Amino acid sequence: MARKGKRYVNASKIIQEAGGGPFTLQEAANVLKQIKPARFNESVDLDLRLGVDPRHADQMVRGSVALPHGTGKEIRVLVLASPDKQQEAKDAGAEHVGLDDYIQQIQEGWTDIDVIIATPNVMSKVGRLGRVLGPRGLMPNPKSGTVTMDVADAVKAVKAGKIDFRVDKQGNLHTGIGRASFTATQIEENTRVFLLEVLRLRPSSAKGAYIRSITLSTTMGPAIEIASSEAINIVR
Repeated sequence: MARKGKRYVNASKIIQEAGGGPFTLQEAANVLKQIKPARFNESVDLDLRLGVDPRHADQMVRGSVALPHGTGKEIRVLVLASPDKQQEAKDAGAEHVGLDDYIQQIQEGWTDIDVIIATPNVMSKVGRLGRVLGPRGLMPNPKSGTVTMDVADAVKAVKAGKIDFRVDKQGNLHTGIGRASFTATQIEENTRVFLLEVLRLRPSSAKGAYIRSITLSTTMGPAIEIASSEAINIVR
């Protein structure tokens, strides 16, 4: 077993001294802020284990949500669109805008972007990139708002903190919820909004406990357990 670093060990002590968990959402955010930050602005990550079986289509949990405080990360956006929509995308702040040239680059292995937005009239071309973009979670999808003729609004929403999420094959959801530089209140509020959306998307076919575990952590830090009952409290 790999030896844990001094900072990780100290962070674990802080968690234990605070009671070890599981914590309320507010307590977890406060404990996280007590942990000495790394030399870089770490991501704050939220991990959920859901009581679903994604092998069944009716139990897939997938969606998007606008975080009130954003993610703290500069999102690089590629818009694949017909020429009549390209200037609109550029004016909205997309870093990369085009069509055939970018499709060629992606086919050659380029995926140095965070979000791809496409207009419906080019999806016959974009669809060919499924094998490259699908495994990376970059494939545009109407359900997440990344296939649309309103490219300006889509770009602005992504830049403002809208994120996409999808449960993995094991029923886990992992997402960045902010940065270590965020205040405890910002972390708590972002997490609360994300959980509300996940709860809203609960499949009717899911049986038993829906949210089975919740943890909050920084990139280099230990997990802070949040009581699953917090999900119930959020909707009250």
